[in-house]
Parts: sequence; C-alpha cells; structure tokens
Amino acid sequence: MFPAIGLVVLLAMVFGGFAFTGGALGPVLEAIPHEMLIIGGAGAGALIIGNSPKELKALGGGIMKVMKGPKYKKQDYLDVIFLVSKLMKMLRMDGPIALEPHVEDPKSSAICAEYPRRRADHSLGHLIADTLRLVVVSSGTLDVHAVEEVMDNAIKTHHHAVEGPQHTLQSLADALPALGIVAAVLGVVKTMGSIDKPPTILGAMIGSALVGTFMGVLLAYGMVGPLATRLKQIIDADAAIYHVVKQIIIASLHGHPQPLVIEAARSGIAHVNQPAFAEVFDGLRGR
Repeated sequence: MFPAIGLVVLLAMVFGGFAFTGGALGPVLEAIPHEMLIIGGAGAGALIIGNSPKELKALGGGIMKVMKGPKYKKQDYLDVIFLVSKLMKMLRMDGPIALEPHVEDPKSSAICAEYPRRRADHSLGHLIADTLRLVVVSSGTLDVHAVEEVMDNAIKTHHHAVEGPQHTLQSLADALPALGIVAAVLGVVKTMGSIDKPPTILGAMIGSALVGTFMGVLLAYGMVGPLATRLKQIIDADAAIYHVVKQIIIASLHGHPQPLVIEAARSGIAHVNQPAFAEVFDGLRGR
C-alpha cells in the first residue's frame, strides 16, 4: 500500500509542481509515450540480456514483495521459537533417535503439524531440518562451532539468493538515466533533421527530446531506485527469523539454560515484531 501512495505523491508533486509554476503539461504528456517506448523498451531489453527467465520471474516476485511488505510477523516469530525449542527439548530429553522422525519427514511430524505455516515455509524448514539432521546422524557429538559454521553458510547462501531481484532492480535504476539520454539524443537527431522548420516547431521538438532525459532520471531516482531500496529493507527484515532459528539451536547445543536461549533468540528480532520475554516463556511452559 505505501509504495502505491508514494508513487501517487511523487507524480502529483512533480507534475503538479511543474504545472503550478506555469509549465505546460500538454507537450510533456504528449512526449512521454514516445520517450517511454524507447526508455522502457531499452530497459526491458537490458533486463532480458542480463538475466535468465528464472531471475526475471524472481524480479516479478520481488516487486510483489515490495507491495506486500515483510513476510514474517510477530506470530511467525513466536511459532518458530516454540517449534525449534520443542525439537531441541526432545533432543535433550529423549536423544537423537527420538528426534530423527521429525527431521527426516517433517510432513508427518506431530510437532511440525502444530505450526502449519512453518511447515509450508520450505527454505526455513530446510534450515531447521538439515541442521538437526546433522546432529542426529552424528549422535550429538558434533562440535557446536562446526554446526554454527554450517548454519552461517546456509543462511548466507539463502540471503544471497533472495537478494538477486534487489540487485537487478538497482542495476536497472543505475542504467535508466543513461537510457534517458539515449532517448534524448535520438530526439535531438530527429530535431536536426528538421532544422529548416520554424522556431516554434523546433522548440517543441527539442522540448520533447529533453523529456527523455527527464523520464530517465525520474524513473531511476524516483521509482526504480526506491523500489530496490525498499526491497532490500524487506529482505533484511525477513532474514531475522533465520537468525532466530540459529540462536535457539546453537544456544541449546551449548547447554545454556532456557531463559538464556529465549533471550538469545528474542533479542535479534526487531521491536515491531519482538514478543515479550514473558510471552515466549509462558508460551513454552504451556506447551
């Protein structure tokens, strides 16, 4: 919702301010479709050249992510804390053999079934299951620092993958001013071919050409660049839940008391989604 509101404010202020100061919107609006055909077409072509179909599909998903906002809310963080804490408690109390069915086949796990949203989250589910599988097959003898290193690599790989659309958007934003210049130069070439026309006609043609530069800069710094920035904010916000999983597993493997495990997980959550300590602790005691 907010990106749409921002877009309306942007267009209203730019074009409204131009009209308020005496500018004629007619020639600008008349030139925009032609300039956008060149700029937009060149931008689309550049995206196709520089990305695979899979990456272009991910770009569409990234734009949708900007419109929806961060994926994880407070309840999601509570669910993942409860889920991973229950699995780690089972490992501690009943041993690796009791935990094995839950990590080998999460779809059949009674514990995972209590949190259907987490079970449907494949990337987060893989982090939990793959890490605990290592612990199970090693009968709990793995060095905790080795487990932490594996988790760090898994989180880094995932984060690198989801950052792809943001980098694509930023690259497009960086290219748009130059593509606007391309459109403007073509407009000047067209104008030079009509140099014998009256000044009023030449002035309109030069003004139309300059709209290309204007649109390239506006698209880059007013639209696509901010979209890339917002997407990065959302990606970084959603990454916090992966670190919550890591903190619970690593702190539990170190043998820390449960209050410290809870605080290690809770402290890495942004305040807008951070549950109270008592909320987490009471929830765990009641489960």
